[in-house]
Amino acid sequence: MSKFEHQRHKPGSNLTRPREIIVACAPMRSNVNVSSIARTASACAIERLVLTGNPSLISKIARDGETELDISTHRSLLPVLKRLKDSGYRLVGLEQTTNSESMHSYHFSRRTALVIGNERTGLTSDILDVLDDAVEIPVYGLPHSFNAATATSMALYEYCRQFPQG
Repeated sequence: MSKFEHQRHKPGSNLTRPREIIVACAPMRSNVNVSSIARTASACAIERLVLTGNPSLISKIARDGETELDISTHRSLLPVLKRLKDSGYRLVGLEQTTNSESMHSYHFSRRTALVIGNERTGLTSDILDVLDDAVEIPVYGLPHSFNAATATSMALYEYCRQFPQG
């Protein structure tokens, strides 16, 4: 018998409490990216996804994320972020900016709204102005940035690593 055996679709780990992170996305150009973010968020047991613009989830990519997440769609992100901030969420932009902190050393607050920028234009200055923090994932080669969905996956992994029980 082999030391390792493949286990497809292994049941998720138990959480002792719900995750208190919300993913909030600026309008995205690609529904593939939005769908990938939804799938990752759902796999991380995140409960809420805020989308803006005119997104459409691709069920083949989003998989269970389409039904497991509380997804809300808004015309504009700024009013939603202000409400989240007033509700005690720390607004953390996942963006390459001046004064951003490396993901390697960043400590998330349990109650976080992770704000994801547009694939090409990032976060607008009005959104950057309301953020509490900006974090970026160090890039060591070309291209000089990660895909928005990939970076979101990496950030969500780090949040879950810091709060493994929820």
